[in-house]
Amino acid sequence: MTGSSIVSFFLKSVFLGTIVALLLLLFLPDLRQGNGFTQGLFSDPSVSASRESYFAPLSRSAPAVVNIYSVSIEKDTGLFRNQPRERTSLGSGVIMTDNGYILTCHHVVRNADSIFVAVQDGQILEAEIVGNDPLTDLAVLKVSADNLHVIPQVKEPDIHVGDVVMAIGNPFDLGQTITQGIISRAGRNGLSNYVDFIQTDAVLNQGNSGGALVDSNGFLLGITNANFQVRDSRNRVRNVDGINFAVPYELAKRVMDEIISHGRVIRGQLGFIGSENRNHQGIEVTAVANGSPAAEAGLQPGDIIVAIDGIRIESASKTLDMIAETTPNTPLELEVSRGEQTITIKAVVGELQAASN
Repeated sequence: MTGSSIVSFFLKSVFLGTIVALLLLLFLPDLRQGNGFTQGLFSDPSVSASRESYFAPLSRSAPAVVNIYSVSIEKDTGLFRNQPRERTSLGSGVIMTDNGYILTCHHVVRNADSIFVAVQDGQILEAEIVGNDPLTDLAVLKVSADNLHVIPQVKEPDIHVGDVVMAIGNPFDLGQTITQGIISRAGRNGLSNYVDFIQTDAVLNQGNSGGALVDSNGFLLGITNANFQVRDSRNRVRNVDGINFAVPYELAKRVMDEIISHGRVIRGQLGFIGSENRNHQGIEVTAVANGSPAAEAGLQPGDIIVAIDGIRIESASKTLDMIAETTPNTPLELEVSRGEQTITIKAVVGELQAASN
């Protein structure tokens, strides 16, 4: 073989080798990362590595959700049935502090003679009611125990419609169960608003009430409350799938702090109903309760409240929230448009009395 033939053979070999290497890199991407043949082609792919899972965030939040059993003693009525009977109601609760404060729903523990809390580590603790707030259907319990797992919380959860959420509770006493959904509508956090809760399609069943609604990172977004119900043609109550509610975290936390500090939730009120004034800035007074602070101050239906203490009115809901969060006996100065005149009315905030049930 001549020298030129050797060179030609060598060049052809290099060319073919380069082509083969390029094809291998093209069809075996793992080789580009320096992984060789140990992954991909000659080994089973890792299923768990590519699996989407919420195990980690739930590991942080689920241990803080407890089972609640409230026991009440009832008497059967009737000629031959006047005997006491023990009745147990089922619900869930959320450990909010490391010193044993638990949030749950008021209807879970209403009229209970004794309350027992089952913690996820196996402890069974007796709880006492610190206070309740029927307007938001919340109650605060207290247990005495060490090393309680507190649910992760952020001061101001920034929730949006479409966020992935999970409901943690004890439906039908089956044990702790997780359901998943999204936020269908975000609720408000003001104390004047008693029913504008977070709406979600995460499934809630009997026993979920008082449990946790958490985000995909495991942070508490709300206290699960109830599902939407309607009456059918036979006047029977039935649940509507996909419409469930939770008390927003910020509102629930505010209610809990008020109950711990004062034994009840203190709300201010002036005693009027207002609606958005579409034609002008401010809110239109549609009704004034007799004997209320608003009536004593001279506020009348048809008045337009433009500002309170110099703060311009943006919406009826925000105005009512501001009044509800004002300490009773606080004087407020209302700028009111009445007819063609602008007048100033001074009113003293009263305390809203919630009927206990």
